[in-house]
Amino acid sequence: MNNETIARRFHRLAALMEIRGDDPFRLRSYRNAAEAIEVWPTPLKEIADADGVAGLQTIPGVGKAIAGKVIELLERGSFDAWDRLTAETPESILDLLEIQGIGPKTAALLHQKFKVSSLGDLKTFVHGGGLDLVDGIGPKTAERIKESLE
Repeated sequence: MNNETIARRFHRLAALMEIRGDDPFRLRSYRNAAEAIEVWPTPLKEIADADGVAGLQTIPGVGKAIAGKVIELLERGSFDAWDRLTAETPESILDLLEIQGIGPKTAALLHQKFKVSSLGDLKTFVHGGGLDLVDGIGPKTAERIKESLE
């Protein structure tokens, strides 16, 4: 698993936490760590093998907890916090953020109020006229969403 893949997992974790309305400071720490990991010149696998958690903590933004998650990710391809979060909120909801006009707050609203948790759900919802029911989505945004889905 390379640094880019690890960073992507932490970016996705932060996005999922944002959709859920979790602590903004925690999700910012995951984003900061992801940004540092993404551009770090040495593969994290090498650092973890050589120096473990202490070695990973030399990377800016990577504290003890995140370093532990990196090691877990390297050893088994996932980590407990990710597994718990995706068990409660499907990872497929993150695909909604790829649609123009849908940010974390709208994705959260669509998921919580209308049970939309994937692009397939969103397409069905939009084709059924569901966007008219969503507070905060005006005609222009609705049109952007429809165009983005096509």
